[in-house]
Amino acid sequence: MGAKSRRAKPPTTRSGFPGSGKAKSFSKMNTNVEVMRRNIPQAQDSSSEAAAASLMARESFSLDNDPSPKDSGVNNHGFFDLPRQDRKNFGLLVLLYFLQGIPLGLATGSVPFLLKNHMSYGEIGIFSLASYPYSLKLFWSPIVDAVWSPKVGRRKSWILPIQLLSGIGMLWLGSEVEALMATTGKPGGPTVWGFTGWWFFLVLMCATQDIAVDGWALTLLSPANISYASTAQTVGLTAGQFMSYTVFLAFNSPDFANRWIRPVPLDHGVLSLGGYLTFWGWSYILVTLGLFLFKREERTKNEDGIFDVYSSMWKILNLKNIQTIILVHLIAKIGFQANDAVTSLKLLDKGFGTSNMALTVLIDFPFEIGLGYYAGKWSQQFTPMRLWSWGFAGRLLAALVAQFTVSVFPSSGEVTPSYLLMVILQHVFSTFTNTIMFVAVSAFHAKIADPTIGGTYMTLLATVCNLGGTFPRFFILRLVDYFTSATCLPNNLDNLTAAQREKIALAGTPLIKEPFSCAIQADKERCLAGGGICEMQRDGYHVVNILCVAIGIVTFTLYIRPKVLQLQALPLRAWRLSSGPPSKH
Repeated sequence: MGAKSRRAKPPTTRSGFPGSGKAKSFSKMNTNVEVMRRNIPQAQDSSSEAAAASLMARESFSLDNDPSPKDSGVNNHGFFDLPRQDRKNFGLLVLLYFLQGIPLGLATGSVPFLLKNHMSYGEIGIFSLASYPYSLKLFWSPIVDAVWSPKVGRRKSWILPIQLLSGIGMLWLGSEVEALMATTGKPGGPTVWGFTGWWFFLVLMCATQDIAVDGWALTLLSPANISYASTAQTVGLTAGQFMSYTVFLAFNSPDFANRWIRPVPLDHGVLSLGGYLTFWGWSYILVTLGLFLFKREERTKNEDGIFDVYSSMWKILNLKNIQTIILVHLIAKIGFQANDAVTSLKLLDKGFGTSNMALTVLIDFPFEIGLGYYAGKWSQQFTPMRLWSWGFAGRLLAALVAQFTVSVFPSSGEVTPSYLLMVILQHVFSTFTNTIMFVAVSAFHAKIADPTIGGTYMTLLATVCNLGGTFPRFFILRLVDYFTSATCLPNNLDNLTAAQREKIALAGTPLIKEPFSCAIQADKERCLAGGGICEMQRDGYHVVNILCVAIGIVTFTLYIRPKVLQLQALPLRAWRLSSGPPSKH
């Protein structure tokens, strides 16, 4: 988060408390984890310069050593020891971050699961592009920092219209989303790209609002308590995504509702996607109205101009060591992409059920928080990139464990308690290794960032790290379809039940009489609707996962691990923009 990066203080744990080695951005849970984890705005670079100047003026300062934690100037107050105004502003920040998490949790978590019943993996890969704004917001964050109206306020100039547009967008989408999901990609229906465009718009609004909220957090809280800004971000975004992912999936599932809520079973959940979007659309508008009427923003002024920030980014990119770490970030997550992007979808495809998936994530959530705390402690006991390397190896192993879990799905199609426990343990292990990697790399970023331009430096590193987990997803999902081989076989009419015959007759679907490929979702639906049997010869998920893990092992062994340990051994001056002897690889 911007607060941490600008003050060049140690990263926080996922719980958000200072000094334990972690800053956060959540995952689906694995995928959403990548979205929330970043350090954003550039608004405080000038104040970072003052702090850096004070630090560097000391006789004991050296670029070959890390600053002492005592130099951070941040008080470790308990929350209830904070001034009343800070507590109120902390609550406001949690609310704003929570609202951001609502559409994010849907776009990166729930909706891809719901789409699996309507779209192929390749089409879901197209939908995954909707999450890109969060990985690319670095490129317009200087504009959000520098362009604003003095009458409205520096941050409210962006937050008010962005939240209003988001609310209106969710209201419209709420009234149309059920029909869109049922007809997208079908003859006469909207294209997958058109459907993705609406969610891209919502995530773009959230990403832009996030820049403004991150900047506002730096002035809403008093300087001594600025570390609580990262806590607000972690609590708010995590809760918002948890609400839209775990809670929504559970209440949207007919199985969950029939088992735990309804006395009489029905074929739908108690909460529809349209109704959920409509509720939060109105909530966005009401919060925006309250913010406009009741919250005043302190007067402020621009520090660095747009050109200054972009100039700093360009200078950072010209550092040889930065170019190396960027390359590492862009290729490092290829090894786990099939696991992160496809495993949960494949389980649903096999009949695991959204209610069981929601239960898995619900149980995983406290483990993720608790294990994240210990990962933060380990990041201080061990060198960050060595810990990151251990997490990398564990995450490759987790991908293989996940594949095994999918391959032993009960042939009866019934999820037994023992199999559910296996999935939960696999999910916890995968998330934990993911957390270790994030904790370690966050600590490394905080260590190497130049404190004179901490915000820009940390934002650039976080953006590239997030992008490494985002851009391969589109290609991985399409490759699953490409490598999948399945044939629709005609079924003997005598083998069809009376209910199946009646369903086929009512739908007017022609009976399947000739074999054809049913590898993608649309053809599979046509096959089943016509009374055919879709028989799979080769599951593309297994091929792609093995391919990804193989690439991960080769790149990790031959390039990534040696390079990151070498970069970690460099003195701090090798990462600074100030003039000095050239760094060596």
